Amino acid sequence: MILWLLFAAMTGAAILAVLWPLSRRPRSARGGSDLLVYKDQLAEIDRDRAAGLIGEAEAEAARLEVSRRLLAAADSEKPEEAVPAATVAAVPGGLWRRRAAAVAALIILPLGPAGLYLALGSPAIPGQSAFARVDTPVGPASMADLVSKVEAHLARHPNDGSGWEVLAPVYMRLGRYDDAVVARRKALALNGESGAREADLGEALAAAAGGVVTVEAKTTFERAVADDPHEPKAHYFLGLAAEQDGKPEEAAAIWRALVAQAPPDAPWLDFVRKALAQAIGTSIGQAEPGPSAAEVANASTLSDEQRADMVHGMVARLADRLHTDGGDIEGWLRLVRAYVVLGDRDKARDAASDARRALADHPEEIKRIDDLVKGLGLEG
Repeated sequence: MILWLLFAAMTGAAILAVLWPLSRRPRSARGGSDLLVYKDQLAEIDRDRAAGLIGEAEAEAARLEVSRRLLAAADSEKPEEAVPAATVAAVPGGLWRRRAAAVAALIILPLGPAGLYLALGSPAIPGQSAFARVDTPVGPASMADLVSKVEAHLARHPNDGSGWEVLAPVYMRLGRYDDAVVARRKALALNGESGAREADLGEALAAAAGGVVTVEAKTTFERAVADDPHEPKAHYFLGLAAEQDGKPEEAAAIWRALVAQAPPDAPWLDFVRKALAQAIGTSIGQAEPGPSAAEVANASTLSDEQRADMVHGMVARLADRLHTDGGDIEGWLRLVRAYVVLGDRDKARDAASDARRALADHPEEIKRIDDLVKGLGLEG
């Protein structure tokens, strides 16, 4: 509504700008005031001559000049006096042209822009603020349109590496994993090898295989780590590969190292910690007799809180066993790591002290405990 009011005001101003000069009468001559001035000047010349202020020759020259100006002023007044307004309006073509210009301004100025807007604009679209347009979520249809446009662009420019880089994560989000693999391969080939691009390709390969880290995917992640030893995604999937191969302790070791070197605000840190806790629980369940292995087998059906309770229970059982029979060095190492993963570093230090006392006759095994304590930053 405000836009239409603005258009109306602008149109009115344009019409006024055209009609105003057309409505004005021709400017008349300066009138009789000039005649009076020149007559006074002639009288003043005569007075100056009579008083002897100027000579006869100078007075005659001045009379001629003022007389010339007087005649010119009188001639300019004659058309105004002799030709009335009705006669001016009756001049052929004068008034008609004025009226034609006025009618054209009244018709063309409002209707011209309106016609152009109806032809080229979008009057059927309801008005929206800029914030409303930005905040409107992109729906499936618009996402599909965007993907189609990018695909059409890449069909014309298949060597646009940045285009493949942009399209690949969209394919992943849409669940088009095979297409994501193709896009990741293109981006890697066109933009150059890097740890991040290798890890992205491995992720797409694992997703296309239903979440299984295949041999090809594992090789890709190993290349990523070789190129960038601190690439977190590659380390996570290498741990997942070890877990899928039935090596939970190896998976836990990989994820433990990943957690240790992670920035405290890393967005994936909690996710890796949960995977690490599950791997430790699986490892403990395999080492402990009784129903704990069955609990671990059903861990995938539990909630996060239930899984945490299950892990706490298994760690408590392991601690009880080691305090009864403390000669198991591997058990002590698992217990110290488990407490660190669970966030209880004081219990981890206490477990290390208990291990040293239980293994007092085995200095080599105590050294392993000390190395673990140092590696986990439990000293002091």
